[in-house]
Amino acid sequence: MSATSPDDILRATGVPVRKAGDGDGVAGVAPRWVAMPSDVRETAVVMRAAASLGLAVVPLGGRTKARWGHPPTRCDLVVDTRGMDRVLEHEAGDLVVRVEAGTTMDKLAAALAAAHQELALDVPLDGATVGGTLATATAGPRALRYGTARDLLIGVTVVLADGTIAKSGGKVVKNVAGYDLGKLFTGSYGTLGIIAEAAFRLHPIASERVFVTSSHLVRDDLGALLQRITAAPEEVCAVEVDWPDPREAFTLTCMIEGVGAVERAHAVRRLLGREAHVGEEPPSGWGRMPGDEFVVEVRVRPDDLYDAMLAVEGTMRLTGVEAAVRGWAAPVATLRVALRTDGDFAPGEAAGAAFVTSLRSVVEPAGRVVVVTAPEEIARRVDRFGATGALALMRRVKERFDPDHRLSPGRFVGGLSWTAN
Repeated sequence: MSATSPDDILRATGVPVRKAGDGDGVAGVAPRWVAMPSDVRETAVVMRAAASLGLAVVPLGGRTKARWGHPPTRCDLVVDTRGMDRVLEHEAGDLVVRVEAGTTMDKLAAALAAAHQELALDVPLDGATVGGTLATATAGPRALRYGTARDLLIGVTVVLADGTIAKSGGKVVKNVAGYDLGKLFTGSYGTLGIIAEAAFRLHPIASERVFVTSSHLVRDDLGALLQRITAAPEEVCAVEVDWPDPREAFTLTCMIEGVGAVERAHAVRRLLGREAHVGEEPPSGWGRMPGDEFVVEVRVRPDDLYDAMLAVEGTMRLTGVEAAVRGWAAPVATLRVALRTDGDFAPGEAAGAAFVTSLRSVVEPAGRVVVVTAPEEIARRVDRFGATGALALMRRVKERFDPDHRLSPGRFVGGLSWTAN
């Protein structure tokens, strides 16, 4: 390329590039340009140009999680993956799909449903893309049976900081060669490279799907109840806790699917030991985020879920903060705590930071408390990710994949931008 200005060099790639505008920011940081590649090759061309210019790059898809993580310390160029939205291959007989990263989860679900198949992941936010779902390692209650995105991923194509295209795994379920690359990039927040394509193993859509819903007092022994449910021969596929007001009762919902689901659901209803409702539709908000402005995520062992709920309730009383909670039981028990940010309930900077600090003092070191997203003035006062024991290893991984620290710099733990979940 003979051009010398960044604008000319970026445009010389042949990939659509525009000046950044409103709505292109990442956690409050405005980029200078937005590149819109249409496939993995064009993404590699853009990354080579960015490397030659020393530009800091942040990949974005549906922008549903653009405010997650720390604000990047630099953001020169956003790589918008929404033009990469094709289902490349669907081998229905092998229960495998290969898809571009900018494809929305809804679009993928619709394509798979035509063959009565699904990618068994809960989607907590509308408009989420495949790449964003992997990059943030989002999961939901169905992880109890099907696992997380990392478990369902069998192959990945990524573009590294220098524009190199790297592939790992494949589109055959038994092919696990190089699978660690997929594991590394799942939960990487775009800090090791840009996810361009992904291959997943699929599941048939269940012939029957039934939900058992019951209400429980805050002081009920949820731990013993969950042990009975998850160990029951009725094979519960998912367990979700919905707690819109932690001063009141919470709702427990179990999902049972497959042959004989109705009969098995009634057996689970009896197992709950109280009046419960059996229905074919999930309760409102199933698998969704309870809010999106100020969300704190608590992760503990399944046996500690009830203690984590009590910790949330106690922290609310201590700090005077209002919150709604939704979570699930396994394989890592998770509570998403959405703090109220509207009207008289909005916590000030001190109260919001105190909530996070106080909750961490109870939950850690047995678990983790992560600030998923928060108002800017509160986010500045708290460490979003808390204590991390593998910081030295993470530094080595970051140096290996992005030695110049140009990929989503500063967005994750310790300013490294990357961690393993």
